[in-house]
Amino acid sequence: MFLPGKTSRAAPVPVFKVMTMQTTHPTDTTVASINGVALHEVADALTADELRQRAYAELLRQTAIQKGLLDASDAPSTDGVASEAASAAIETLLEQELLVPEPSEEACRRHHAANQASYTTGERVNVRHILFAVTPGVDLNALRKQAEGTLLNVRCFDSNNTDDAFSKAASTLSNCPSGAEGGQLGWLTHADCAPEFAKELFGHAEVGVLPRLVHSRFGLHVVEVLGREAGVAQPFESVLGAVRMTLKQQTYVTALRQYLSLVAGDAIVQGVDLEAADTPLVQ
Repeated sequence: MFLPGKTSRAAPVPVFKVMTMQTTHPTDTTVASINGVALHEVADALTADELRQRAYAELLRQTAIQKGLLDASDAPSTDGVASEAASAAIETLLEQELLVPEPSEEACRRHHAANQASYTTGERVNVRHILFAVTPGVDLNALRKQAEGTLLNVRCFDSNNTDDAFSKAASTLSNCPSGAEGGQLGWLTHADCAPEFAKELFGHAEVGVLPRLVHSRFGLHVVEVLGREAGVAQPFESVLGAVRMTLKQQTYVTALRQYLSLVAGDAIVQGVDLEAADTPLVQ
């Protein structure tokens, strides 16, 4: 059964994530580059997020060379795969350049108090959904209109007919295998979901079709909460380590964004719009 974002932990390799899905089609004479170094082959067709990811990686590779962390003979990549030496040098560069202080206990307490749902164990939500998947080249405006229209339609039925309307919409429109089962995902815990999906489900009292679309890395979701089981809030002392890690990650992302803006400001950037990117998240 599909779950919206069962997550796994991986090594902290910088991956720059943006949400724009337009496709870049280079002409015979146009190749995106950083300081004259090509980011792709002439015939490549890349999505805007793929192109920006390559641009950020190349910026960091060149900076590592300037800082003496990587030999100048390291060959740039036009297929998006950096050499092992470049990857190691970039990791060292970020360790040296990014200041990520330990959060204070006061800051940790404030975060814990403001995010109780994230530190509650045992909470479960019975959910079904209709997924409108975001895929490369998809018309986002048309997809959003279809999702919003579906949300309105399933909310317009009275309680005796909602089940039938939702199931029919899921079976005919959803891009998730659960559509064959009326969109049923069953009982989920916080750990079963991608963070952005879980944020909309847990720590709330709403039951029924949510009045707004839920955005996730997979696309747009029409979501119905069929039932809730309350969890147990964990005391601050028992989750202090997790709170500290969360705040350090947030600080790291902010520092990375600022550093990338700094190095991009000194570079000659052609064929890629770095200003259009969302926060370059590190997964």
